Amino acid sequence: MTQIDDCLASPAARKLLRLHMADGVGPIRLARLLAHFGGVDDVLAASRNSLQKVEGVGPATAQAILDARTDERAERELEQAARLGIRILGLTDADYPARLASIPDPPTCLYVRGRLDPQDTAALAIVGTRRCTHYGAEQARRFAALVAGAGFTVVSGLARGIDAQAHEGAMQARGRTLAVLGNGLHEVYPPEHRSLADQIVESDAGAVLSEIPFCAAPETGNFPRRNRIVIGLSVGVLVVEAPRRSGALITAAQAVDYNREVFALPGRVDTLQAAGANQLIRDGARLVTCLEDILEELTAVERRCIPPDARSQPDDPPPAPALFDLPPDEQAVLDSLAGEERDLDSLAGVCRIPVPRLTSALMHLQLKGAVRRLPGGRFARR
Repeated sequence: MTQIDDCLASPAARKLLRLHMADGVGPIRLARLLAHFGGVDDVLAASRNSLQKVEGVGPATAQAILDARTDERAERELEQAARLGIRILGLTDADYPARLASIPDPPTCLYVRGRLDPQDTAALAIVGTRRCTHYGAEQARRFAALVAGAGFTVVSGLARGIDAQAHEGAMQARGRTLAVLGNGLHEVYPPEHRSLADQIVESDAGAVLSEIPFCAAPETGNFPRRNRIVIGLSVGVLVVEAPRRSGALITAAQAVDYNREVFALPGRVDTLQAAGANQLIRDGARLVTCLEDILEELTAVERRCIPPDARSQPDDPPPAPALFDLPPDEQAVLDSLAGEERDLDSLAGVCRIPVPRLTSALMHLQLKGAVRRLPGGRFARR
């Protein structure tokens, strides 16, 4: 195999890339193969008969896996990635996004242009119609800026309409954003968003991602696959504006399947573009009118994710700050709430932390269960 820097693709990722390029080996079949053989090396070394013992692997797929051992497509893919400065992450890599890896059908390989960050674990997807109203565009940009300012990474699909507004709003707030494409990263679709993709990468505001190989032809069927990545990277999805028949509603349905929270922004009842979002609210999505509606729900979600035996019992004393491995801003906020309730202005004065950073620290402390929000915009230690 071509000499490739491990920073571009780890040895394990290069092997997974061979299977990723093999016809008929999607995420579900790969999971079955790895479970059956124990590892990617064993899959690539398996005989035809052994491969065909795996559920869903017929003669054609078995032959594709055998051919993958020497297939030059993987070589060419790595060479093009090197030319374009694109990293290829394999599913087993330590820095593959953990939340995405937890879905039933995670991408075998993830192409990354830009930089992923540990803070991207706290991410919210913002989606909606390509043909949005002025109100929808305005609210997508506004809420993206709010959640990015609160420390969330904004995830969307770089499409026209709501997606583009969400990415721009996050960058306007100097936050992070991830754009997931339904085509290979050697080109940007739609083409008029090439400069937006460049801005995300060059300003170090996030990354542009795809699972689609460079050599794959653009196909309409790629976009539903793209949407599962948008949801997989996120703790929840906010539907800003969507008609009744909309890809955004399909994305919301996938979010439910993946056990993600679904939020929706209400719209005018006489506007077609709002009909789908209003329907989601009627069907049980969390109605959103302000940032707190999102933060409160995600805080509850985070608390539900803590194992029962790790939760504090009612009579337990509040955890000491020393029990937390906290960043400096969060530790300063927690210290300032020792025995006192404070509002945002009071915290800003005591902690001497700029408000955007203070808001982010408060959000993360709420998600960790260390701080609770009280009526009247005050905060207290748990």
